[in-house]
Amino acid sequence: MNIGFGLKFCAVVAVSVLATAARAEVVFDPGPTQYIAALGDTKATSGDDAGDWGFWEVDPGPRGVWSTDFAELLANGGTAPAGWQFDARSWWLEEDGLIMEAPSFPLPAGQYVVTGGREVTSVLTVEAPDAAGKQAWRLADGATIYDVTHLRCRAAVYTAVEGQSCTPEKTPTDVFPMDPGRAMPMVEGCSKRDYQVLIVVGRMVES
Repeated sequence: MNIGFGLKFCAVVAVSVLATAARAEVVFDPGPTQYIAALGDTKATSGDDAGDWGFWEVDPGPRGVWSTDFAELLANGGTAPAGWQFDARSWWLEEDGLIMEAPSFPLPAGQYVVTGGREVTSVLTVEAPDAAGKQAWRLADGATIYDVTHLRCRAAVYTAVEGQSCTPEKTPTDVFPMDPGRAMPMVEGCSKRDYQVLIVVGRMVES
């Protein structure tokens, strides 16, 4: 696997469904591998909180900066070699100890073909936000979030506890690389939120 979220496998998906009213054909459109940062019960098959899910259009792993190189990142004004800007108020870390660029929020509406690189590939349908701001999502064929989570990939966002300093240089390095199923490490002065990582191998679109 490449640094961060690089894939060890090639996913080949052939999916065809019919839209309800117009009976228009919806087909699988492969594209560059992308990633979703998901929250929620790993046993869930649907929910209304996709507005809290993030989206990486490009693999953030190879674009990351080692937490041990944080001083160099600061010396460069917080700009990573890949061009993204470090945000001291809310920063992301992955399973090998790399500081990553933040995903975009919320997850755009659409149909994503997602997998965890194991047995299950499913279609994740994400609706536009409703009047209350809730954003519904559902996985096809009874798949759960766990089924389409890439267990090797990990992601967590760190924010400062009030009155304390929260910086990547305080990250314990002896825990990396993280084993599947293990929560990302706590960092002194920080609160943490863990995300599941879903691999997007394409979209479902009307032909």
